[in-house]
Amino acid sequence: MRQESLAMRRAREREYGKDSTWYCQFKYSPVFGLGYEEGIHRRDPSSVIKVGDIYYVWYTKSTGPSVGYNTGDLEAKVWPWDWSDVWYATSNDGVSWNERGLAVGRGERGAYDDRSVFTPEVLAYDGRYYLVYQVVQHPYLRRSKEYIGMAHSDSPNGPWVKMREPILSPADNGEWFGDADNRHLVTIRGDFDSHKTNDPCLFYYHNQFWLYYKGYPMGEQLNCAGRETKWGVAVADRPEGPYVKSEYNPITNSGHETLLWPYRGGIAALLTTDGPERNTIQYAPDGLQFGIEAYIEHPPEAGGPYRSELTDQHPLEGVRWGLSHEINSRWHYIKRFDVDEKTKHLCINKFNH
Repeated sequence: MRQESLAMRRAREREYGKDSTWYCQFKYSPVFGLGYEEGIHRRDPSSVIKVGDIYYVWYTKSTGPSVGYNTGDLEAKVWPWDWSDVWYATSNDGVSWNERGLAVGRGERGAYDDRSVFTPEVLAYDGRYYLVYQVVQHPYLRRSKEYIGMAHSDSPNGPWVKMREPILSPADNGEWFGDADNRHLVTIRGDFDSHKTNDPCLFYYHNQFWLYYKGYPMGEQLNCAGRETKWGVAVADRPEGPYVKSEYNPITNSGHETLLWPYRGGIAALLTTDGPERNTIQYAPDGLQFGIEAYIEHPPEAGGPYRSELTDQHPLEGVRWGLSHEINSRWHYIKRFDVDEKTKHLCINKFNH
């Protein structure tokens, strides 16, 4: 009897050899108006939506260099996304962008969002627009909790009305050890999101509002697959909440910034950067139970895809193009990504979930 190696058994059981219509590679190109600019950080673009003939995107914007936590100055800019606000831009073609100005700014000192407002995502629903984003309250320390806020408007151009409180908070079941500003020292780690809830992504799905997000645990550690980040989801009957976290959380074991799109009654996702299943495209027919469909080389960082209405036509249509950020420089900036059509499988009729 022919023997089978563990490697080949694993490949067979996990269907590594299947001809997947989910597989692709990405190509990148500059954009005008949001590209490299000395002294400016532009990063974490939202999904791109089209209103009439105009494309819209929202993103994190801040100025000045970041210096880290070790200065002892509580006013110092610790990260490129510290002391930031949400700005927006418009375009006629998805390449040349016109920066339109501030969309959602920081709150007054003492407010839950007084330090930084960043990493936005947008949902257009029933004639209204909803921005969800991360917030941090002053001072910004290693143990600072991060929350998810929301603002809504009747127009993509604003004005935006902010919710008075966060719509999602970290799990309240961890316990720090000692008084040191060290996020690795805990008595109780708590849930996967006991330290931070961030990278929100909002959908109207199954007649409810599904808020996907990334969580960090208190006492986060590095492991063989990078940082200890996972995704969760919370569901509400109204876009403003209240949101109830799913009993299935965490719904991924990997992934950094959330990037998801609807497909044939389910939700597809591109997981990047961290975890044992990083750099994979996954699909959940019910929005919860994700399985790997393809492994991807060089996926977009913090990608915001164009929200096409044609996502059921092909598994990759929901991520065919969009904006991402470039962090291999002192100043972060936005660029465009596209599915490389030379590697996009076109066998639509062969695929059947």
